[in-house]
Amino acid sequence: MSLKIMGIGEILWDVFPQGRKLGGAPANFAYFVKNLAQDGLIASRIGNDPLGIEILDSLKELGLAEDFIQIDLKHPTGTVGVKINGSGQPDYIINEKVAWDFLELSDRWKRLSGEADVICFGTLAQRSLKSRKTIINFLKLSGNSVIKVFDINLRNDFYSLKIIYQSLELATILKLNQDELELLKNLTGFPEKRDDIDFCRKLMGRFDIKLVCITRGKAGSLLIDRNNYYDNPGYKVPVADTVGAGDAFTAAMVIRYLDGGTLEEMSIFANRLGSWVSSRTGPTPVLDKEIKRFLSK
Repeated sequence: MSLKIMGIGEILWDVFPQGRKLGGAPANFAYFVKNLAQDGLIASRIGNDPLGIEILDSLKELGLAEDFIQIDLKHPTGTVGVKINGSGQPDYIINEKVAWDFLELSDRWKRLSGEADVICFGTLAQRSLKSRKTIINFLKLSGNSVIKVFDINLRNDFYSLKIIYQSLELATILKLNQDELELLKNLTGFPEKRDDIDFCRKLMGRFDIKLVCITRGKAGSLLIDRNNYYDNPGYKVPVADTVGAGDAFTAAMVIRYLDGGTLEEMSIFANRLGSWVSSRTGPTPVLDKEIKRFLSK
């Protein structure tokens, strides 16, 4: 029986110079969960406009359910301008006052909160007070047994220490990249000389977090729990763009976590999928035979 593993927050169009791609971390996460043979779900909101209709069509093409996508009659579907630099790293222009800034805790979402096995969320969709309240209340309604993955996802200035701390209070797993880790160190006022493992263990003790994952781009990742850590140097691949790679990593890590995998097993599985995605264009590439064989092991 497949587990209900969901992302709540933003769904949008990533607008690249060559065209639009369906995006938003929760949507990307759900796509890769679905490709890892679990029930990947998205709870988000789109506008009552042509771009919103295109999102619904794209979800069908990707095999993802639209059951928990709300329709906003006043605000447009979200879009993000994406420019890729020479090393494949993205720069984002994230438009504001769009549909996913107005998430509502509907009766359908309340039922979903009680059915979910894993909920992945971040800070970006909490930039508006309306959506922040919805996400926090959704997480609280889900109960203590649900695994809550806080993929911190710091973008522009759409976050605050208050939002981060409130999210950490509810999190089972924290996932962030190396740049976000340094920002978090500065925000919390901890000395910069504190090493990554020591800093993360301090967070784990304060907020009762079970697992912390730091992604390091081409340098791999660091996974830390209460007793151990595993440093993975990553896989060398030709980088097309890194959009969606972190979300793929998170999905793969969660799947191995649910299987009871070791830090090493989680790390290898997640790094392999994340690096493969970075070698492809766009956040939701179609998985080829080689990566499917690896993921089926």
